[in-house]
Amino acid sequence: MKSAQTMLSLARTASALGVAAIASALTLGPTGCATEPRLNPPAALIAPYATDADALWAITPIRNESGTSAADELRLADAVAAAAAQTRGVRCLPLNRTIQAMRALDMPEVNTPAQALALADAMGVDAILVGSATAYDPYDPPTIGLSIALFARTNMFIDATPAGDFDPVAFSASPTDAAGMPGSTFGSSPHSTAAVHLDARNHQTLMELKRFADGRHDPAAALGWRSYTASMDLYTDFAAHQAVGALLREEWLRLATASRGRATDR
Repeated sequence: MKSAQTMLSLARTASALGVAAIASALTLGPTGCATEPRLNPPAALIAPYATDADALWAITPIRNESGTSAADELRLADAVAAAAAQTRGVRCLPLNRTIQAMRALDMPEVNTPAQALALADAMGVDAILVGSATAYDPYDPPTIGLSIALFARTNMFIDATPAGDFDPVAFSASPTDAAGMPGSTFGSSPHSTAAVHLDARNHQTLMELKRFADGRHDPAAALGWRSYTASMDLYTDFAAHQAVGALLREEWLRLATASRGRATDR
């Protein structure tokens, strides 16, 4: 007969094996593989255009009005183009296509609505995005300011008649509600404008950044969503997404206002 000490030792061994089996079941899936991290879909931008085909946009190079040479105008424009291309209901041509068209038209810059619409016509797009960088500080915590304006040439947006001068710096200080802007019949004004100033010291900005990062980063990474404040490249993507999102909100408001106006006229 086994001694009491031997029986106690066997009981402890069985207990330890049971705990190990439970721990293994918690960390392994039904096939015995390690459980993959849960994937979350990122927040998506949605365009307000009720058409069968997506709207086709293009973007001009971003002007650097930030006061620092650190701002990369082409990287900022690429980020805005990517944010627009990821919008449901919008396609956006890459920046290189716009640069090629501007060279073909001998157009070093887009300074007037007439130029913006001529460029849109030459490229065969529905609308042109024109923008400027109003702030840029790449050091943690980073800061980016962006202003963008939408000039459209098709009935999808309500036709525009080019007239007057357009200053990309002036619209950065204007209200973002296009329906309340002077010239909102879109003669000398863009269809919609948006301006964002994203300072990572601001807690509201950090909350928006955290929402943006959800579904776009590896939750197991050491920095987590904070990697977006540690990398100016990632923070640029966030700023572009916020700017395009603000512009789309103005488009939703503009088209809703126009729809109510047509209903009242009836």
